[in-house]
Amino acid sequence: MASLSATIKSIQNLMRQDAGVDGDAQRISQLVWLLFLKIFDKKEEDEEALNPDYRSPIPEGLRWRDWAANPEGYTGDVLLAFVNDVLFPQLKGLQPHGPTDRAHLVRDIFADSYNYMKSGTLLRKVINELEKGIDYGSRHDRHLFNDIYEQILRDLQSAGNAGEFYTPRAVTQLVTELVNPDYRGGQVTMDPACGTAGFLINALEYMKDRQPLTTPERKAEWLGSVRGYEKKPLPHLLATTNLLLHDVETPGAVVHDNTLKVWRDLPEVEYILSNPPFGGLEENVVANGFPSNYRTTETADLFLYLIIEKLKPGGRAGVVLPDGSLFGESGVKLRVKEHLLQHCNLHTIVRLPNGVFAPYTGIRTNLLFFDKGPATQEVWYYEHPYPAGVKSYSKTRPMRSEEFGELRSWWNTRYENERAWKVSLDDIKARGYNLDIKNPHQAEEIHEYTSQELLAQLAASYGNSVQLLEKFRAALND
Repeated sequence: MASLSATIKSIQNLMRQDAGVDGDAQRISQLVWLLFLKIFDKKEEDEEALNPDYRSPIPEGLRWRDWAANPEGYTGDVLLAFVNDVLFPQLKGLQPHGPTDRAHLVRDIFADSYNYMKSGTLLRKVINELEKGIDYGSRHDRHLFNDIYEQILRDLQSAGNAGEFYTPRAVTQLVTELVNPDYRGGQVTMDPACGTAGFLINALEYMKDRQPLTTPERKAEWLGSVRGYEKKPLPHLLATTNLLLHDVETPGAVVHDNTLKVWRDLPEVEYILSNPPFGGLEENVVANGFPSNYRTTETADLFLYLIIEKLKPGGRAGVVLPDGSLFGESGVKLRVKEHLLQHCNLHTIVRLPNGVFAPYTGIRTNLLFFDKGPATQEVWYYEHPYPAGVKSYSKTRPMRSEEFGELRSWWNTRYENERAWKVSLDDIKARGYNLDIKNPHQAEEIHEYTSQELLAQLAASYGNSVQLLEKFRAALND
């Protein structure tokens, strides 16, 4: 673990010396397309050993082994010209032969990738570090590298707005476990805003542990059991590579598209796990693609409506939403909640403490669990506390999966206690469909905010003000 971590750190330090790479997000993007080619090449070696007729979708001379694996190979201006003028144009222009051709996977990776490095000499050093520091053919290194990749994703939390792409692993693990997806019989788990594919990876790991891949038919079902959609280039790159690391090479497992634009064309699925973007604004043309009663530019509301519509009858969902989605008592927020309670059984809301997504945002979030039909009759609430001795989460002290032991024990034996309470549908209606219901068993807690939390809340408040101004401007221009 230490040597692999040191390799990644050394590579990032080399990139910091390059004039073309600006910030963590670009460094991570640069690193990931290089890793993709190296790992894809190793997987092709494995395929060639099993199938002598295998043909690579990558043209001769462009595979990692052809130009990168030799430490004495291209360097300096020659390497830079090869990457910019030959490698990228040809990989972006691949023409797949059929829907299962791996050329789809390679082309999609490079469609929005860029070589940010300006020094061919530094680029050669980065490539050589990858070659000597990461042996992806080693089972030991392969297992450890998954952890390193998780660390790379965590680094996004400090990369400006890129932090929105990462959901803490403790949250994805818990939501996946409680939704309990299955791949058998062609069942599908979807994330319509998948970011770096954290929920999809956890679903794959969870399902494989519960139902081992004992036959080729089962493995084929498992490989086709997840579907993600991501509109932004960097997280799409990270998600596709993340799935490749977990042996999912299915073209189109993560679609690079704005789900909110194409939502009507999406198939209904059995399971949805998602942390949709909240606090963002969509274009009016996107909102106009929704039924008139549910048109809004607020992304969280649009995604919640989409998720309700795309769950099959009897399907299950686990969704991360901010407090603001719970307490809206008018307009589209109210109508989306009415729609949710009428068409789904919203059986549980887990209220998380502040700072789960720090430092990206200090906004409080909730985990909503619901099934498609019958209608909601009552909602259980569970208030998850900080662990003993912890006043807030941070990058160095994130939420941990072990903290949810009490919640896991409570889940199947529902009873009211100091952390849990239930509210009837009649009470919710009487509150104007306000789902932001405080714990009746505890006095109002006075929270001592850290300076980081206060700054995050100030930034969120500023962002909300900007959004309101944009809405007013849009309304005046209509």
